[in-house]
Amino acid sequence: MSVLCFGELLIDFVALEMGVTVGDASGFVKAPGGAPANVAAAVARLGYPSAFMGQVGDDPFGRYLAGVLAAENVDIRGLTYSSEARTALAFVSNTADGDRSFMFYRHPSADMLMRPADVDTALIDDCDVFHHGSITFIREPAASALRLALDHAQSRGKFISYDPNLRLPLWDSEEAAKAGMRSGLETANLLKISDEELEFLTGGADVSPLWRDSLELICVTYGAKGAIAHLKDGARLEHSGYAVKATDTTGAGDAFVAAMLIGILENRDDWRARLPEILDFANAIGALTCLQKGAIPSLPTLAAARAFQLSYTQQN
Repeated sequence: MSVLCFGELLIDFVALEMGVTVGDASGFVKAPGGAPANVAAAVARLGYPSAFMGQVGDDPFGRYLAGVLAAENVDIRGLTYSSEARTALAFVSNTADGDRSFMFYRHPSADMLMRPADVDTALIDDCDVFHHGSITFIREPAASALRLALDHAQSRGKFISYDPNLRLPLWDSEEAAKAGMRSGLETANLLKISDEELEFLTGGADVSPLWRDSLELICVTYGAKGAIAHLKDGARLEHSGYAVKATDTTGAGDAFVAAMLIGILENRDDWRARLPEILDFANAIGALTCLQKGAIPSLPTLAAARAFQLSYTQQN
């Protein structure tokens, strides 16, 4: 069982203080990030094979990020280096309750210049799951590279996971963002979406407009309030989540996705029956990721997650 994640890999500079804007922060902590890369690292941190496909700059930040993923035991054979643009940067500030705002440096960044010829389809052949986000749909030639990868993954019968991360400032308009984010629904088997993203795409809290023929499961996350898993037959399962004092919520949704994918793949024939425990585990992983600054540095191991679940249950 292996998970191949496609998309952006970047540096998050996380503000030292809570409750300040990026401009008002006194300093920043450098942390590796990028939603698909976070998922790859989370899968590996939990002890399962993962790989990453994307592009960074041929610069010190790009080489640093490659080293971080390699140190996490993520297969980086699909990572390419651009001499045309630098590695993307994001400056992140957190409100008092741990929610985030972003300012991006991508004008363009190396990940935006990945071309279809850079896609190693042999790596897709070797995976069980192909996971991606929506950011790569924003600009060519990267959008064409992702579409080629998706077409190949679908033609090979791979399980496709999609998280349409909403980063509105990166899109030309709200309508462009909606169209681009919706395009990923057409090939997805699992959709992980936040309540904010759900409202953005549908205008409300109803998931029914999102269903497509390929979709098997929609998971809506509600931050500290947990998540709801929706099945195509109308069934739904709620989990109230794990209450923690959040330091930084960056990467929590990505860790949630990784845990869901592991749970589904481990129980491929009966994952619907095991959905309560899969969803519980995913919420625990997401909560644990909120306890430190930065996404990849805060990802828990399998042992830490199990210990947290047991301790939480005993205390509550």
